[in-house]
Amino acid sequence: MGTHHYNLAEQFEFTGKVRNLSIIGIVIGLAAIGYGFASGASERTFANLLLMAYYFACVCMSAAFFLAVQFVAQAGWSASILRVPQAMARTLPFAVIILLLVIGLGLYSHNLYHHWHAEGLIDPNSPNYDNLIAGKSVFLNVPFFMTRQVVFLGIYSIFAYSVAKWSYNEDLNGGLESYRKSFKNSCIFLVIYGFTTPIFAFDTIMSLEAHWFSTMFGWYNFAAMWVSSLAAIAVILILLRKAGYMSWVNNSHLHNLGQLIFGFSIFWTYVWFAQFLLIYYANMSEETVYFYKRFESYEFWFYLNLAMNFLAPLLLLMDRDNKRSEKMLLFVSIVVLCGHWVDYYQMIMPGIFEHGTKDGSGFGIIEVGVALGFLGLFTFTVLNALSKKALAPKNHPFLQESLHHHL
Repeated sequence: MGTHHYNLAEQFEFTGKVRNLSIIGIVIGLAAIGYGFASGASERTFANLLLMAYYFACVCMSAAFFLAVQFVAQAGWSASILRVPQAMARTLPFAVIILLLVIGLGLYSHNLYHHWHAEGLIDPNSPNYDNLIAGKSVFLNVPFFMTRQVVFLGIYSIFAYSVAKWSYNEDLNGGLESYRKSFKNSCIFLVIYGFTTPIFAFDTIMSLEAHWFSTMFGWYNFAAMWVSSLAAIAVILILLRKAGYMSWVNNSHLHNLGQLIFGFSIFWTYVWFAQFLLIYYANMSEETVYFYKRFESYEFWFYLNLAMNFLAPLLLLMDRDNKRSEKMLLFVSIVVLCGHWVDYYQMIMPGIFEHGTKDGSGFGIIEVGVALGFLGLFTFTVLNALSKKALAPKNHPFLQESLHHHL
């Protein structure tokens, strides 16, 4: 089968309606942030900024992980779609800067991490002394905490930027030198990423409730960020196809993405249930408090989380034809992306607002506005990066295999 009918030099034009909508989303987000601070809900606003900055960074760094997996596996099916995760990966340094700013300001101005970063917690002579937090202070202290954030996120950003650069060099120079660099560095990156992402999740999210801990929490977050990134890739690809771009992407490519979203949604559920079951069975008060707070004040979000992230992918993507359907895969991917917003919401909010609306949390203008703002920011930065280069990596060694991919 020939490939002469594919325009491998085509470039995405980031203009018109999509660009305008993304800018409108950013403006709405800024307005919601301003409203939050002006209305006196600064802690709630910062909690939502943390949620969305973390989500933004996780989706982009998991796109870099997707690229690394493809290179290490020497996968052929994905070669023709790599420009999308590359654009997401190139956005990661920007997402990292935002996340570090939110964490830093949250520590010093609005004290999001008040469970371990508050006056007197580690001073035996203080009335606020907390023996448990004092025992964790070697790890949970601001200099070491921020150093870990900068080092981990810096490593992810360097790889994300570099792997995109090597791919573009491959377009210009041909040969296998750039591919070999991508392969070798992907092997190194996967080892680093595998060991550090659980620690990153422990720091950024689990330490919001520093008395509680779970050794499974890191992998639970890894599953969430990975499947969210897969869903984002699927949404962008399908919308590009609908707009007339990337005509070489066929139903078999969608099938592969659908399989990954289905499989890792089940994996997310497995880790979620394993963590829940062990805590339920042990029935230790220092562990059960995590789920007690979520049952007591966030019950709706608790069950919605399971419905969107487990039942929807399970029931709608089990069928082979549904995985190959643009409409169905697009719908499920959007549900999964919204579902993992709910997932992060019920991870973060109970740690900051223990009693829900009684403490100042809620759902309204701030939550919707900040989410729309980051959606607009993600859309603008990723599509802007995507528009800079050709949509096909024309000298990728497995490109022809991908163009003829069929399941």
